[in-house]
Amino acid sequence: DGYQFFLNMGPLPNANTKHFQDKIAFWNEVMQHPNYDDFWKARNIRPHLKNIKPAVMTVGGWFDAENLYGALETYKQIKTSTPKANNRIVMGPWWHGQWSRDPGLALGNVSFNSKTGDFYREKIEFPFFEHHLKGKDVGRLPEAWVFETGTNQWRQYDAWPPAQAKPMTLTLGSGGKLTMNGSADAKSTSTSLEFDEYIADPSRPVPFIDWTDIGMAKEYKTADQRFASRRTDVLVYQSDVLENDVTLTGGIDVDLQVSTSGTDSDWIVKVIDVYPDDFPDPKENPKGVRRGGYQQLVRGDVMRGRFRNSFERPEPFLPGVPARVRFTLPDVCHAFRTGHRIMVHVQSSWFPLVDRNPQTFVDIYKATPEDFKKATQRVYHAVDAPSKLTVRVVP
Repeated sequence: DGYQFFLNMGPLPNANTKHFQDKIAFWNEVMQHPNYDDFWKARNIRPHLKNIKPAVMTVGGWFDAENLYGALETYKQIKTSTPKANNRIVMGPWWHGQWSRDPGLALGNVSFNSKTGDFYREKIEFPFFEHHLKGKDVGRLPEAWVFETGTNQWRQYDAWPPAQAKPMTLTLGSGGKLTMNGSADAKSTSTSLEFDEYIADPSRPVPFIDWTDIGMAKEYKTADQRFASRRTDVLVYQSDVLENDVTLTGGIDVDLQVSTSGTDSDWIVKVIDVYPDDFPDPKENPKGVRRGGYQQLVRGDVMRGRFRNSFERPEPFLPGVPARVRFTLPDVCHAFRTGHRIMVHVQSSWFPLVDRNPQTFVDIYKATPEDFKKATQRVYHAVDAPSKLTVRVVP
């Protein structure tokens, strides 16, 4: 049981004292660099992606638990540094490497209704090499060829994110209401309640999956989130039933107004697709999964609060004083279908996918058991201090 294993291990330094026993040199080196310093900057490949001469096709998976960020950033950096380069991106509904060795029919409980891996290898990868290595005319190759989950359709765009995408805000309101506004600068209309709050207890962190696994189960990327919605240390915001499809493309900008009774805190935000209660179960359902009301994780990520203003210069929170926390969730291409709802979770742990924050401003790589404290977390959503997500919607 990975959850219990890492909880029993205690603070992060115990990984070395209990298990590695100074035999993993790289671990020891990493533990000396808790912030974004020269050690990490020397390992950032993005500044070197310039003056690109050969044709490039970067391939990634929307559900790549190891390196979703890398594929997207490689494409974007080349586009910025070498705008005239032959630069393309392909994003499919895949786990890490699934595009090269698997039919790509499904991930966990979510089916994609076709062999997406086979399609990529036969219709995208092979023609790319036929054209660039053998000079064959294979027709137009789009700059961005991406799989749209929800509708389970391949889409072709002239760039990524698509130029026709328009910003829309999802505002976190009172009573767990998620309000969809028409523009990125729209404000919350919440007046009856200025904040929601919960108690974050490092001794009972929110799990990232609801089954037992020793490692980072790749299926978590599409897993049902109903178990998390039922916890008292997870704030849940949900839209009305959608009257039309809402298709999100590109990154999701998070802008929270929060406070903590501690001096540090993690802020995890998850975007979730809520299926209708009468959504039919698959004809072949060996796992017995009930799809009605399924809460499919679409995207989630964490901001360690100390880095809210700078990864190089961390700073504590002032207990009880509202602060702004902003970060961007990695890109999506997902259609929330008519009859579904959009849900957002806000929580302060996602364990053991993310190591526990002691919720006191200490060097976490040197933390002791005494450093871990409960904290009262607040998310503000009144008119003068709204919390919101900015998404990009295509027609």
